[in-house]
Amino acid sequence: MKVTVVGAGAVGATTADNIIRRNIAEELVLLDIKEGFAEGKAQDMSQTAALLGFESKIKGVTNDYLATAGSTVAVITSGIPRKPGMTREELIGTNANIVKTVVENLVKHSPDIIILIVSNPMDTMTYLALKSSGLPKNRIIGMGGALDSARFRYQISEKLNAAATDLNAIVIGGHGDATMIPLIKHATWNSVKVSDFLSEEEEADIVQKTMVGGATLTSLIGTSAWYAPGAAAAAMVESIVRNQGKLFTASVYLDGEFGQQDITLGVPVIINNKGWDRIIPLDLAPEEEELFTKSADAVRAMNKVLVDEGII
Repeated sequence: MKVTVVGAGAVGATTADNIIRRNIAEELVLLDIKEGFAEGKAQDMSQTAALLGFESKIKGVTNDYLATAGSTVAVITSGIPRKPGMTREELIGTNANIVKTVVENLVKHSPDIIILIVSNPMDTMTYLALKSSGLPKNRIIGMGGALDSARFRYQISEKLNAAATDLNAIVIGGHGDATMIPLIKHATWNSVKVSDFLSEEEEADIVQKTMVGGATLTSLIGTSAWYAPGAAAAAMVESIVRNQGKLFTASVYLDGEFGQQDITLGVPVIINNKGWDRIIPLDLAPEEEELFTKSADAVRAMNKVLVDEGII
């Protein structure tokens, strides 16, 4: 089983590190355009095998897509990261051409590949990957909802002083500070609604902190976060490679589901060796449906830039 991670920066390297530590793939290829960068990261990670006890092999390459041939899954983290004060949407012009080129090269050498998009703006880059790859819709997945949901659970756990692993909580909609929808009324603590323990003000605080979770870290660190994004991507790769059939929120192509057409947006899906297998419907309140529609409108406006610029 072979996995490729494109982009050896902080997010890509952390994704690769999580994958090899857990022996998810027999072979992992780490690819970057910077000469020697992926090779160095791969060698550094390989030197932890005797200490951590994994058997996965990792190979770093500089822009050599032939080395990715036969990959089951590829994770795309390429592109410029956010800087303080930047929105994910401001990255579209630079990152679109990068992602399109990467997708085309991956598919050329691995026509049966499943592609996981991490690059921002994630929903629009997922839509671009689908339109430019020619792959079936179930083999293109955007990672953002899995990360946002993990951040949501963290915020709830902080407020309740509860273990994050005891919580079930998801974020749907776009992977953006103004487009994600943390479903606080659906969240549970070992099957008990968390709203039973929280005031309206506390719920609103959790939702707000979740929505700006990425921007908060960017302002603190000076660039985009990487530990949680890398862990989220690796967890999704594991569900694909090991055919686990786990439920994640992911950006996938909607063809009438949730009242939306021709858009990739975050919804609950089952992830297995097919890619995303099926979309799980939700019983949304009218105000949640309205927020989802607004989120879709905002993402669709970003997608239009791809058409206006002649990228798709």
